[in-house]
Amino acid sequence: MSQFAREITDAQFEDTVLNSEGVVLVDFWAPWCGPCKAIAPFIEKIAQEFKGDVDVVKVNIDSNSEFSTRLGVRSIPTLIVFRKGEIVKEMVGSPDPQGLVDLLEQTLDIEA
Repeated sequence: MSQFAREITDAQFEDTVLNSEGVVLVDFWAPWCGPCKAIAPFIEKIAQEFKGDVDVVKVNIDSNSEFSTRLGVRSIPTLIVFRKGEIVKEMVGSPDPQGLVDLLEQTLDIEA
């Protein structure tokens, strides 16, 4: 279990993500997904670096498929950045690390 990125369920998605007044990074993943496992340390690092500014959450699509289906997630890993409950950007596959950091910083600048 990660220390900074936290696992959420479909039951928590609306309150945690859609009703958030801040920036949320959602990592849609599955335990059997090799690329998801490969980016997990990077996602944890992002969660640590942006702690207090960006809420980083993980959704296991095998056990929580409602919102991944509603959002049209067809491949994993899929990362979606939300600001005030609205989608800012969606990234499918292994993200460019610096690109994700830049995106989060830009999204936070809009917040300020």
